[in-house]
Amino acid sequence: MCGFVGFTAVDFDRETNKAVVKDMADRIAHRGPDDEGFFVDDDIAMGFRRLSIIDLEGSRQPMQNADGTVTVTFNGEIYNFQELRAELEALGYAFVTNGDTETIVHGYEAWGTDVFEKLRGMFAIAIWDAPKKRLVCARDLFGIKPFYYQHDGNRLIYGSEIKAFLAHPAFRKELNREMLPQYLCFEYMNDSQTMFKDVHKLLPGHFMVFENGELNVECFYRITYKIDESKGLDEWADEINRVFDESVAAHEIADVEIGSFLSGGIDSSLAAYCMGQHAPDIKTFSVGYDIGCEDKLAEIDALPDFDIKLNELDDATAFAEWAQLPNWQVKVDAQEFLDIVPTEQYHMDEPLGAPSAIPLFFVSKLAREQVKVVQSGEGADELFGGYWIYHDQFEFDKYFKVPRPLRAAAGAVAEKLPSFHGRRFAMRGSGGPEKSYQRASMNYMWDEIPNVLKDYDGPCKPWEWCKPHFDEAAKQDLDIITQTQYVDMVSYMPFDICLKADKMSMSQSLELRVPFLDKKVLDVALQLPTACRVDDDHAKYALRVAASKLGFQKKVANMPKQPFITPLTVWLQTDLYYDRIKEAFTSEAAHEFFNVDYLVQMLDDHKSADFSTVEGRGKLKMMRIWNIYCFLCWYEVFFGKSSEQLKPKTKVA
Repeated sequence: MCGFVGFTAVDFDRETNKAVVKDMADRIAHRGPDDEGFFVDDDIAMGFRRLSIIDLEGSRQPMQNADGTVTVTFNGEIYNFQELRAELEALGYAFVTNGDTETIVHGYEAWGTDVFEKLRGMFAIAIWDAPKKRLVCARDLFGIKPFYYQHDGNRLIYGSEIKAFLAHPAFRKELNREMLPQYLCFEYMNDSQTMFKDVHKLLPGHFMVFENGELNVECFYRITYKIDESKGLDEWADEINRVFDESVAAHEIADVEIGSFLSGGIDSSLAAYCMGQHAPDIKTFSVGYDIGCEDKLAEIDALPDFDIKLNELDDATAFAEWAQLPNWQVKVDAQEFLDIVPTEQYHMDEPLGAPSAIPLFFVSKLAREQVKVVQSGEGADELFGGYWIYHDQFEFDKYFKVPRPLRAAAGAVAEKLPSFHGRRFAMRGSGGPEKSYQRASMNYMWDEIPNVLKDYDGPCKPWEWCKPHFDEAAKQDLDIITQTQYVDMVSYMPFDICLKADKMSMSQSLELRVPFLDKKVLDVALQLPTACRVDDDHAKYALRVAASKLGFQKKVANMPKQPFITPLTVWLQTDLYYDRIKEAFTSEAAHEFFNVDYLVQMLDDHKSADFSTVEGRGKLKMMRIWNIYCFLCWYEVFFGKSSEQLKPKTKVA
């Protein structure tokens, strides 16, 4: 795994472009500390940073074909490169390396842009086709690897991370302020846009061609369900075990040692277990917390009607002992967690209010002390139906049998009333599945946005941002649960889950592989009947049965879905967090974007919230507070005084 940068050479002379592309590549040196390489001519500048995993002494990039007409930079891993190599050799192509990059070089020569749908793996690719003066770029079907670009006339700047763009003297840095409502409602940007204006993400399963100043984007893979009702639950569980074990084995291809993350939940446990069956002494890595707050924890533990899990290290320890897997652990305390936020947001490139990114940062740091590559469990929830939102939609599906005008009227009335039990349900149920999709317990409801944002006239309609995804799913005649899984796979998964997995692991020069996000595993997941994924009593039903068939303890196989756990809800009631966040909430930047009084009141409410009553727990606003705090930290890094150090180093006339 590596990182690349590049741009069309329309602004400066060749020597200046060499300096600019070097500065850009240096900004992402954490993605590839082992080597660097460059290709610069009068048309294009391409830079590369390498983390050597396969063919350690060869496979340097940028890589060219025999006559130098095709130049490739590639970030990721291709797990079927050996099969493709054999196919290309049969067509007469000669190989001079033992890695996967050359498969892309000759694959493009042989098949053009059709090569992308043949690749099994995670990838972002940039190909310079010199005879046609054409740049061709692609991103894997899941969006595991990042790809950003800014197009302005004949200039195209692209790369693995936006921070590299800041080294280009012609890059236009501007806040995409219009995206703030979407960020607050989702905690991520729900389409190709980013918080940098005119900087876009290449969408998963798409490739783009830049030629003669024109940019065209095409889809090469579209997620399509093919439900197969002919098999029962046990048969599907066996099929999942077969295909996932094969995927884990494919993801073990490397010339360096590989380890595994282990949270104690079913997803990472399956990945670690399968690796352990293939090779002894697979190292696993887990993260937990030195929480402190003993009085508060004792108070919570004493409550008879309330349970909150703040640490999962015991679960990871128990599973590692059962599976006989060596396990290394790190504990993060409140000070470390809070202090790392600006660094986390710098590496993220896009503001992301997911607290789970921080433990991912620390466990990546721990793992990198011993290995270069880890496997992890991302993607299982989206493919196999693990999130609570699917149960939510199951209930809304029943409510949708009420005529829509009646539901719309009930939602309109509820929106005008003060908070009451069922208010959010009525609001979310007033439209179609795109409206009930709003994760109300995690993010801001649309009626809150005018209270939060300064001078915001609205109206805020977050369902309009995800409706195109639901419309695509509806074309396949899918039920509401399956539609929601589809939407998660094309939005939440690449724009949130894969974003933080890549950025946090690569911040530590660690390659993170995700065997659930594999073409063959996806093929099975897309055939599963809904009842094998979600019903009244189960989530990830077939996957849990699959784990049980492997002998997993019931505690692991049947563990309820929970997010990557943090003690943030409790820490936000401490003076340390309150004071630091209040300083941010009353800063100059906060006054520019937000209604500061509302932010401070929200912070005060959370600090004083009483866990012992339903009303008191209703004042807990951890996710809402954290979303805005993360945005303000991100803004300071990229647009505040701290951003001065990110200016281009190359001097131009």
